[in-house]
Amino acid sequence: MVEALREELADLTASVRAFLEWHAGTGAEGLPGHPSALHEALGASPSEGALAPRRAERGFPGPEAPSPPGPRGGSAAAGAPAPHPPEQRSAAAGSPAPHHPEQRSAAASASAPHAPDPRITAGPHPEPRTTEPQAMRPPVQAPWGPEPPPRPAVSAAAAPRADTAARANAPPPGTPEERATRLLLIAEEVRTCEKCPLHEGRTHTVFSRGSPLSEVVFVGEGPGAEEDLQGEPFVGPAGQLLDKMIAAMGYHRDDVYICNIVKCRPPKNRKPEPAEMAACSPYLTSQLALIKPKVIVALGATAVQGLIGTNEGITKLRGTWKLYKGSIPIMPTFHPAYLLRQPNAKRDVWSDLKEVMRHLGKSAPDRG
Repeated sequence: MVEALREELADLTASVRAFLEWHAGTGAEGLPGHPSALHEALGASPSEGALAPRRAERGFPGPEAPSPPGPRGGSAAAGAPAPHPPEQRSAAAGSPAPHHPEQRSAAASASAPHAPDPRITAGPHPEPRTTEPQAMRPPVQAPWGPEPPPRPAVSAAAAPRADTAARANAPPPGTPEERATRLLLIAEEVRTCEKCPLHEGRTHTVFSRGSPLSEVVFVGEGPGAEEDLQGEPFVGPAGQLLDKMIAAMGYHRDDVYICNIVKCRPPKNRKPEPAEMAACSPYLTSQLALIKPKVIVALGATAVQGLIGTNEGITKLRGTWKLYKGSIPIMPTFHPAYLLRQPNAKRDVWSDLKEVMRHLGKSAPDRG
């Protein structure tokens, strides 16, 4: 009988070892569950298959109903020879009995997975560890979310410059069309100019009239009342007289280019202040640089002052050639408004205009 018990214990030990190896192979952690789990786990194992016939051969009774639970909820078990009835030994033959009361309680609670341990549920507890294979776990993402897909490369040909179309439609440089286009851009800039106080009382800015291809440019002082209303220089009585002077030279009024030192009307037709003239000077400089006239006719003292900066009177200046920026000849003469007040000065103006015509290689009838 003792020998049979030893063999039984050896077989039992082998079965427990096989169960523990299987338990560890599944990745489970902690103590095994209820002893019945051992029987279920080993039911298909080779050790259990060999254990049952051996028990029958040695005269041990087969498994019977489990004994009533112990005082702490654990089942009575015998892992070694003990003076207990055979019924109790057969009920616990599946696994060694816990030796400590707390171990018995833990084993009993593990057999009931839906009954939480009060020591665990009493407060916050960490997330249960998972035994899910690595291949089945979702990929770990960065805290800021998945990385965006790479942006497609954009070639230079697919993203043309914003001004490509404008440059393609712009007239070739140096052509009459390009000159007219640039003058229109300057005129638009003048229309919104607020560089000096003259803009406060204007109705319209007065930029120019005539042909930008002209070989002669007439420069006056500033717009009057009629010019301010119409937005065109020399359209009043003085302008009508100037048109007659231009016709006498053999030109149509639209064949020449006419502009002023300032582009806004001074209050009460007063003379422009030096600061007002300086504010408008860049516009006039741009106009003359684009037109490139052969001769400039300066109408009045203010026009000569605005062009070359002299303070000499027009009576002394008229009839004598001056140079604008050292390259373009200037012929100073009386303003048409002065001729309306002093008709006798028309002879002097006609003499000055004939000198301009000679410079341009033109001839005109002698008129008094």
